[in-house]
Amino acid sequence: MSEQAVPERVEHWWERFLARRGSALTEKDVTVVEAPQLRRATAAAAIGNCMEWYDFGVYSYLAATIGAVFYPGGNPATQLLASFATFAAAFLVRPLGGLFFGPLGDRIGRTKVLATTMLVMAVGTFAIGIIPSYRAIGIAAPILLLLARLVQGFSTGGEYGGASTFTAEYAPDRRRGFFCSFLDFGTFIGYAIGSGVVTIMTMLLSHDAMLSWGWRIPFLVAGPMGAIGLYIRLKLEDTPAFKTQLDEHQGNLDVHQKSGARLLRDTLAHYWRPLLVCVGLVLLYNVTNYMVTSYLPTYLTKEMHRSDGFADALILMAMLFVVATITFVGRACDHFGRRKLFALGAIAQIAVAIPCFLLIAAGGTAAPLVGVVVLAAVLACYAGTSAATLPALFPTHIRYTAMAVGFNVSVSAFGGTTPLFTQALVSSTHDSMIPAYYLMVSGAIGLVAVAFLPETAGLPLAEAPPQVASVAEARALVRFTKRIMARLRELRAERRAVLRGESDV
Repeated sequence: MSEQAVPERVEHWWERFLARRGSALTEKDVTVVEAPQLRRATAAAAIGNCMEWYDFGVYSYLAATIGAVFYPGGNPATQLLASFATFAAAFLVRPLGGLFFGPLGDRIGRTKVLATTMLVMAVGTFAIGIIPSYRAIGIAAPILLLLARLVQGFSTGGEYGGASTFTAEYAPDRRRGFFCSFLDFGTFIGYAIGSGVVTIMTMLLSHDAMLSWGWRIPFLVAGPMGAIGLYIRLKLEDTPAFKTQLDEHQGNLDVHQKSGARLLRDTLAHYWRPLLVCVGLVLLYNVTNYMVTSYLPTYLTKEMHRSDGFADALILMAMLFVVATITFVGRACDHFGRRKLFALGAIAQIAVAIPCFLLIAAGGTAAPLVGVVVLAAVLACYAGTSAATLPALFPTHIRYTAMAVGFNVSVSAFGGTTPLFTQALVSSTHDSMIPAYYLMVSGAIGLVAVAFLPETAGLPLAEAPPQVASVAEARALVRFTKRIMARLRELRAERRAVLRGESDV
């Protein structure tokens, strides 16, 4: 770690930190996460997240079919709205899941909670696949579907906040954006697998076959996938940051003695400013996310009158684009900073929303493809940056709690409701540009949040020691801090000399 390789902003942070500390770092002050352990933790979190979000995402790709199976009495528009209402209901319980799993993750550790969320999600998804249709059991069918969705939503309330906390606490400071981008890489791989499965089945099966039994298969796959994900997560060690706090308090971390309610009160009382920033950034990310992944397939089929296969294939292309670019965005946010990537995405979203939906509404294949891919590029700006940015807003002892609350409140209020609200507005106004306006408003709100976002690229997490990926990096960091301390001592000596000279005069 040479001084020339350190951005001026990061160097100034170290100067302030070392001035308060009063001494340079030693190798004991630096946490080393060796490459094999780092790769294993990153891959395990990403794979688990992939399976979790495959489960959650399949529903959105089958929204129209599910509407016909469980709400057959209404017209297609009513069926779709009912299906999206059930989709949105899962988001209403996400904050409850966050309130339950978040404090638990701060008290007993990240890995145990993440294994639990994996198991609960798999059970909820598998259950959807075995629920009889409305024609078989009547009103009990949509009630059971709603209960299964609530189970999914409760599980997801502890998933992203925990997985992003886990990954951020394992990643080295200088490459946190890159390693954390693999978490959302897993998310979009899960989405893409779900989209691919549905697309292939739509192409291979007749409409009647899909309504009769074909729609169940993507949900039933969740059973074995969940077992694999659970096995992977149970093999993970807890994060260095969490274990460091345990060591510092001789295994009796104060937060262990706090109830979930106390942790929540402390978070709201002392960290409400970063919580608001978190809510704004999550709104920006997830309105775009659910507009592209959950609403666009329906928009293309119901409003633009394109085929199911065309719509599914188009969204699959968008997801693959995000997957292909997301780790490059993660590298970029390490180099240029988190704020610049979020600001770039928000400004672009405001500028291209209307042109993109005009392209999506055009005939043929090329224009809609361009429109969807441009929106996917905007989405990638957030997806490659969020998992490194949001956990860094909070200290270790309440990080899981704060992430679970801030992320889930925002997703529930704004992200997961995007398909329902957008479809309702389009149906009532008959204005096909409503989705574009919705994106523009979220982009403007996101810009406000970015204005208050502290830049954390390249810096240690709050309450965590500096973290690197090798012993050589640790030694280089120690040498770097010694050079800064030498410079600080020289500056202090010069100031004392100046003060003595002024006193003599």
